[in-house]
Amino acid sequence: QVCHGLRTPQLPIWLCSISGRHGVLFGTDSRLLSDWKTERVFHLYFYNGQWEQTKTTHLTIDTHSHSWEEDSREDPSSPRKRRPPLEMAIRTKWAGATISWNGTEPFF
Repeated sequence: QVCHGLRTPQLPIWLCSISGRHGVLFGTDSRLLSDWKTERVFHLYFYNGQWEQTKTTHLTIDTHSHSWEEDSREDPSSPRKRRPPLEMAIRTKWAGATISWNGTEPFF
């Protein structure tokens, strides 16, 4: 039998498989599960347990960023337009969001 807390988590948490590696993407604000207004700017954390990740990565997600201000003439496959797979995974839920790695070098 699965306990109630596992069926309905109290905090937002996603198990991810990105580029063949598994990790946990989670938030510490329970309002993110029930109040869409908290999806404006919020924080998520990512941990994959790999040796190269020495601490949990802190990400700031802004769903109301001004993505239209980017240069749309630039080739989407150019190095400046490529995004880490973790960002692409986050954008499956929050399309067009701007993701800040808060000083951590993007990986994956």
